[in-house]
Amino acid sequence: MRAVIQRVSSARVIIAGQEHSRIAAGMLVLLGVEKEDTDEDARMLARRIVELRIFEDDSGKMNRSIAEAGGAILAVSQFTLLGDCRKGRRPSFDPAAPPDIARSLYEKFVNEVGALGIPVATGVFQAMMDVQLTNQGPVTFILDSRKRF
Repeated sequence: MRAVIQRVSSARVIIAGQEHSRIAAGMLVLLGVEKEDTDEDARMLARRIVELRIFEDDSGKMNRSIAEAGGAILAVSQFTLLGDCRKGRRPSFDPAAPPDIARSLYEKFVNEVGALGIPVATGVFQAMMDVQLTNQGPVTFILDSRKRF
């Protein structure tokens, strides 16, 4: 699994002109699921993201987790994170999991985040979405479950 994590002051998903979900301060997590990913990848990545200390403490240092900061997560499935652009002009999405597997692992990730006590909102799997965010910092990180933590 590959995740792009952005610390946000707000984020929302709009589908067909209607707001589907919204969070205030927290993280926008764009999540790509690979063919080889398992439930363990979803569990590990969820825990890693929830424990990641990217929120400022009283001294202005990134020293607080999302739980300590009182934030929420907006998780959006995004298979294009797995696009390979090294050859030709069209990305190859061969590493991406088929939709049925990707949906299951995306939902597993969302459930794991919720089980860790973090409010979580979602996009809609395979929907065309407008994702709006205000990146705070800007602060952006990339995590990959294949690169063990």
